[in-house]
Amino acid sequence: MYNRAMNAESPLSRVAVVAFDRISAFHLSVPCLVFERREDPALPPFELRVCAAEPGPLRARAGFGLSADHGLKSLAWADTVIVPSWRDGNERPPEPLLRALVRAHERGARVVGLCLGAYALAEAGLLDGRRATTHWMWSEHFAARYPRVQLQRDVLYVDDGRITTSAGTAAALDCCLHLVRGAYGADTANRLARRLVVAPHRQGGQAQYIEQPLAATARDDRLGEVLAWALAHLDRPHSLDALAQRALMSRRTFTRRFRDATGTTVGEWLAGQRLARAQRLLETSDRGLDAIAADTGFGSAASLRQHFAARLGISPSAYRRGFRGVHPGA
Repeated sequence: MYNRAMNAESPLSRVAVVAFDRISAFHLSVPCLVFERREDPALPPFELRVCAAEPGPLRARAGFGLSADHGLKSLAWADTVIVPSWRDGNERPPEPLLRALVRAHERGARVVGLCLGAYALAEAGLLDGRRATTHWMWSEHFAARYPRVQLQRDVLYVDDGRITTSAGTAAALDCCLHLVRGAYGADTANRLARRLVVAPHRQGGQAQYIEQPLAATARDDRLGEVLAWALAHLDRPHSLDALAQRALMSRRTFTRRFRDATGTTVGEWLAGQRLARAQRLLETSDRGLDAIAADTGFGSAASLRQHFAARLGISPSAYRRGFRGVHPGA
């Protein structure tokens, strides 16, 4: 059963998705797939409304027609408003949409821009002074157009308080599952991910794309075995040299192949995996912070707190209370 006591900082039950003329069918379908109501008592009973951003008939880029039953007034109903993309980074979205996004944010709703949907949020002024991301192919254009936005060019998604943005395509799924995880916990997000047959959790800081996909070779198998071993032993310290030795590679070769495979460094990957494990333990167990820090390789409760503050902007105790109430040792 999902956790009904949602994180008060992340309400997520009434979701409005903005549709517009010449929308990508894939981008529209992502939040609809994640937040549609399902006859499954183990999943949250989301209420979803697809809202037309402009009057008149809508057509998808693929050439078929769309009919939205709701207009922009439904953005005032939603606790989460999602702009799943935008048709052209050079085109300013309609003023009624921009005003509705500002009003939604001012009254406390979470506003999400997936892929080029970040352009709509930026045009509305919601990203000024904030961290945000968008599709890597548009990053130079976006940075030049919105110099007041702190653009994160190489990440999957950025959660900056009640404003969330993502990179393109599959990263939109990662972002939506991240929202579910933040509101209902890892078990609910994982259950939903299994239904969608996607990876249950990718850290937002992971690279958007990998320049050189790895071929299937014996050495790549060794790298995969080392990653699996490290995940099974996160409580242990892992140096780059020790992991390279286990993979029977030189330090230089291991570093290159690791980045090719994961899009990040060994240190960043380990920190992300440890943080994800700590989040799950905080959500699902009563263990104290010292024990969780030891189990996940952070070493001490102080180190665990530092990583939570740096990456999530919240303390472990506050994170736990958001899902499970106050527990001993928190």
